[in-house]
Amino acid sequence: MGPPEEFTNLEEILPEGFLDRTSEIGKIIGWAPQRAVLASPAIGGFVSHCGWNSILESLWFGVPIATWPLYAEQQLNAFEMVEELGLGVEIRNHFQGVYMAEETEMELMTAEEIERGVRCLMEKDSDVKDRVRKMSEKSHKAVMDGGSSHAALKKFIQDVTRNIS
Repeated sequence: MGPPEEFTNLEEILPEGFLDRTSEIGKIIGWAPQRAVLASPAIGGFVSHCGWNSILESLWFGVPIATWPLYAEQQLNAFEMVEELGLGVEIRNHFQGVYMAEETEMELMTAEEIERGVRCLMEKDSDVKDRVRKMSEKSHKAVMDGGSSHAALKKFIQDVTRNIS
């Protein structure tokens, strides 16, 4: 398994008829400006690998996450988001250190697993959505003048400037 690549012929990698079935409701692209997408009010959820920046951006914009970690700290981040904080729903989480190793046989994700996670994420009166909205509000307050992050950074800068020799 190598790094993601740009495919010149999507029909080679997608199920037969997929492009025809989804032409009116979706778009396949190679790369998207994640922050701009998450900022859109049309976005109701985010299927994420659970990298830390992706989590922070999603929470900032109040978009709940369906977790699908691949390796390294993403698994811990996904566990924290779903089990500890209730800010996401799980699609799948492998707690194995060798998940992406070449000698490990990859277990295919089923459409049913993905659908279950996305449907759970998109529930209208979801506790997860409510918690994510509240966390987004707290995040915005924290960086405002007088907010906790703003105050901590100001204190840090004062401490550093006082102790420079």
